[in-house]
Amino acid sequence: MKTIGIDIGTTTISGIVLDTESMETPDKITIKHECAMSSDIPGAMVQDAELLVSKAVQVLDVLIARCPDCRAVGLTGQMHGIVYTGAEGNAVSPLYTWQDRQGDIAPSGGISMIREIHERTGRTEASGYGLVTHLCLARDGRVPSGAEQLCTVPDYLGMKLTGRKRPLMHAGMAASLGFYLVREGRFDYEALKSLDMQEELLPEITEDIQCAGFYRGLPVTAALGDNQASFYGAVGERTDAALLNIGTGGQISVLSDTAPHLPGIEVRPFMNGRYLLAGASLCGGRAYAVLERFFREYMKAAGGTDAEQYDVMLRLSKKALEKRKEGAGGGTDSLLVDTAFQGTRIQPDKAGSIRNIREDSFLPGELILGVTEGIVDELYEFWQIMKEGTGRQLTLLVGSGNGLRSNPVMQEIAERRFGCPLILPRCLEEAAAGAALAAAGVSD
Repeated sequence: MKTIGIDIGTTTISGIVLDTESMETPDKITIKHECAMSSDIPGAMVQDAELLVSKAVQVLDVLIARCPDCRAVGLTGQMHGIVYTGAEGNAVSPLYTWQDRQGDIAPSGGISMIREIHERTGRTEASGYGLVTHLCLARDGRVPSGAEQLCTVPDYLGMKLTGRKRPLMHAGMAASLGFYLVREGRFDYEALKSLDMQEELLPEITEDIQCAGFYRGLPVTAALGDNQASFYGAVGERTDAALLNIGTGGQISVLSDTAPHLPGIEVRPFMNGRYLLAGASLCGGRAYAVLERFFREYMKAAGGTDAEQYDVMLRLSKKALEKRKEGAGGGTDSLLVDTAFQGTRIQPDKAGSIRNIREDSFLPGELILGVTEGIVDELYEFWQIMKEGTGRQLTLLVGSGNGLRSNPVMQEIAERRFGCPLILPRCLEEAAAGAALAAAGVSD
């Protein structure tokens, strides 16, 4: 059986055709969507929702034309963000993405929404989560007058494909908006009511992989979150493996039969009554891009070209790593880099740092290696919390994300830190593959 998976990411849209028996991908498309928009709202990060969906439909149409024997369409994409829809099922706002920081910003003479939520409800929510963003917009009178519902952008794609006027949201996506009681399978309506949230804006939820409707005769699933879809596409349902994703952000996920309370760890609905335990770093692979920007700025100032420095950075970090293996440097002489350059979900005001600077270690290669280690270490700390809380042992790391795939030094550091082998799936579009695999269940 062949199915199609569509993934609306933060910077790209990917579509694949998946042979669900061989797990081969006979066709695939990835495009940069370039849908970012400017906003006059402090801290807002927005994208053009209509343009995103239009480009995703174009990708889907091409794949259907190339593979007319496909049986179903699965959807996935970026979590947390929200788009408002009107009575006819059309977007009446841009997409406010997961990178939105409105919740951390205190208005003049007031407190941040994150703090207000905690003081009024006792809940700890994170900026960038859709309902936090909504509460910020509602406080400032910026919710569109025609807004009837809110949903994620993959859910909105599902609406446009199937003609639905109201979104159908998988529980994993719903949980990504915040204020979700995972163990009860519902939003915390009491807390939201105390914050004057209109319950009518919340979408219908399904805990199953459910058919949301049909597009050109093909069943279309309710969208999975990209975390759940990536795990399913890359790891399946193994409980002894973790998915280590380092791309624009960073995330480590493991499958669990229970929903434990662990500090800093999100419990997300998965499938078949199971859960994903996820630890997410806000900066993640972007920390490496920040360092690349630093070196590029220096090159320009020194009269060089404005060219990417990633190849040079990789060569320097390889040399630094080899020196450490040979015993020349490293250990107590290593630079220690905390890459929380954008804070953490629990500590949004936290800053990154460089420590243990010595004359012999303050070198470009050591700094690059330190940032690489810092990115991995932040995720390893999440794993330590999961390990202590569940007693779980890992025998395998499954790597995903361009930041990890393109950096063999980072891969080696991850293997050494976690103490188990790391493999990279052949399919580069793990989330799209997971969505396509899930769609096989609704094709009958």
